Amino acid sequence: MEILNLFIIIVIIGFLLSGITLGVFTSGEQQRANFYTQTKEDRSSNFKFSLWTGMIGIISFLIAGIIYYIQ
Repeated sequence: MEILNLFIIIVIIGFLLSGITLGVFTSGEQQRANFYTQTKEDRSSNFKFSLWTGMIGIISFLIAGIIYYIQ
């Protein structure tokens, strides 16, 4: 069960980092303020980072599901 727990922790961290960089946990006013204070390059790098962390989370989720199914 240890390896399964490791992948579940990776899923949680990946989704949290992705959500934080995309601004999912902020209000509309905070998102608007963030949008107007960031440059295009900052938004692009945040999107790329959130895309990669989200993909890592999804892949880890699939691996954890396969491990659970096999056990």
